[in-house]
Amino acid sequence: MSNALSIITGEIDKARDDFARVAVDQNVNFERESGFAIQVLQNNEYALSCAMKNKQSVINAVTNIAAIGISLNPARKQAYLVPRDGKICLDISYMGLRDIAVASGSVLWAHAEVVREHDIYTPGKLGEQPTHEFKRFSNDAERGPIIGVYVVAKIHGGDFLVTEMSLEEVHRIRDRSEGWKAYAAKKIKSTPWHSDEGEMIKKTVIKRAYKGWPKTERMDYAMDRMNIDNAEGMAADEVAGNRVDVAVMVAEAKATKTDAEALAYWRSNNARLAQQPEDHKRLKAAIAMHRQALADAHQEQSDSERTIDMPASDVPPDAPLMTDEELDAQRTVGQP
Repeated sequence: MSNALSIITGEIDKARDDFARVAVDQNVNFERESGFAIQVLQNNEYALSCAMKNKQSVINAVTNIAAIGISLNPARKQAYLVPRDGKICLDISYMGLRDIAVASGSVLWAHAEVVREHDIYTPGKLGEQPTHEFKRFSNDAERGPIIGVYVVAKIHGGDFLVTEMSLEEVHRIRDRSEGWKAYAAKKIKSTPWHSDEGEMIKKTVIKRAYKGWPKTERMDYAMDRMNIDNAEGMAADEVAGNRVDVAVMVAEAKATKTDAEALAYWRSNNARLAQQPEDHKRLKAAIAMHRQALADAHQEQSDSERTIDMPASDVPPDAPLMTDEELDAQRTVGQP
């Protein structure tokens, strides 16, 4: 073991007590996580040099593993230690964010996926999942370039929250990150946005979606670490949640003129009420009733357009009904 690695190993061991004190998941073990951290630094000379220059950053990163409740285990792909701006940062993957959201009770499950040019992506109906079709096992070239991304989360009320982003929206956030700015300016040779673009795109849509997911302390803390400590590009106010006035949303939904407009309003806005489950149900019910009213009005108009004025009958309205024998006799008149 090199002298530098021996020094950093001793520094990491100083985090033992704080690690135990802030741990939110007892399955996250200090011995294992410190071992993973040392392996990372042992295999990356630049990371080790950054750790030596800023030892406290290593201690903070390892402690944050416990505070957030994720693992550096490479098999789980939840988080990584990365050198950035002369210090060691804890970088959380999109899978890590998803796992935190589920483990902390924010959502039941979540799934993110990129959409490519030749895929067939269809938004779901009210409260339903979208459909995403593409040829299985086809390569990226066959599916075409990435054009967007979405994440589906199932909340405890049973509904699905869908958040979509175009590639242009994702890139606007990417372009604000310090890592991308440094890469674009050729100050650094690599960035996850270049080496693992698909994973970073998924991570970005999950961070956007979290604005509408039920909040938990673990997710809030994870977001703070990424956006403040790591300067990943999404400002704190972009993930902050404020109570939404559902009455305003109901009025806006009822102002839509067509079924397509009403459904589009739901898809674009329902995630804003994820932290307000009763209001979420209220908006869903209001839009469902509004869509039914639009459908009924459309049907009445169609029926009216199909109605043809029938000619008046020659039979007086007070004429007595004929018997079957009289009707038969009338039908046979003039027959040979």
